Amino acid sequence: MGMFGSGLSDLRWMITAKSVDNIQLLPFLATDANNLGWLGYGCLKLDRTLIIVNGIGATLQSLYILVYFYYSPTKRQVLLKVLMVLALLAAAYGYFTCYVTDEDTRRSHLGLFCSTFTIVMYASPLADLNKVIRSRSTRCLSFPLTVTTFLASSSWTLYGLWLEDLYIMVPNVPGIVTSVVRLWLFWRYAPGRDNPYRPLHA
Repeated sequence: MGMFGSGLSDLRWMITAKSVDNIQLLPFLATDANNLGWLGYGCLKLDRTLIIVNGIGATLQSLYILVYFYYSPTKRQVLLKVLMVLALLAAAYGYFTCYVTDEDTRRSHLGLFCSTFTIVMYASPLADLNKVIRSRSTRCLSFPLTVTTFLASSSWTLYGLWLEDLYIMVPNVPGIVTSVVRLWLFWRYAPGRDNPYRPLHA
């Protein structure tokens, strides 16, 4: 929940600046789809931890997306991306409720679907990796999100290991890896690292 709540700093910035500059939509979309998928998986497994955490996560991500849409100058593109994700989730819901009738098969297919979304969610902040390296700036990355993602993915990996549930454990390992990559980027392109000496005033 700390990871999902880390977007509150972006939310405050969007409201204060009335702008979405340097804020990425993809992590919000990927995380919302991920939360909704795991919410369904939790309902199938009757796992209260998955239900509560992902219910709160989906609510927060939906709020971030609504605020992003409100302040975005390219509302049509944002709306198109949101509708594409909703269409994918609707198609997945139809598949899991109408086409897959066996409960064990439904659980395994949904687990695989959620695992895929989890990997996309963890990789989405790296979409601007080339931009970060070229500009030598991590302005478009969120440090609080990076730290909380590392803690959350580590926690979910241990939880999946404890439950012996590969669908929870395996997709969270990339979250640890991508978080470490982003932490390295924050260290490598920290402000002042390329200019360690303070210029003397004449």
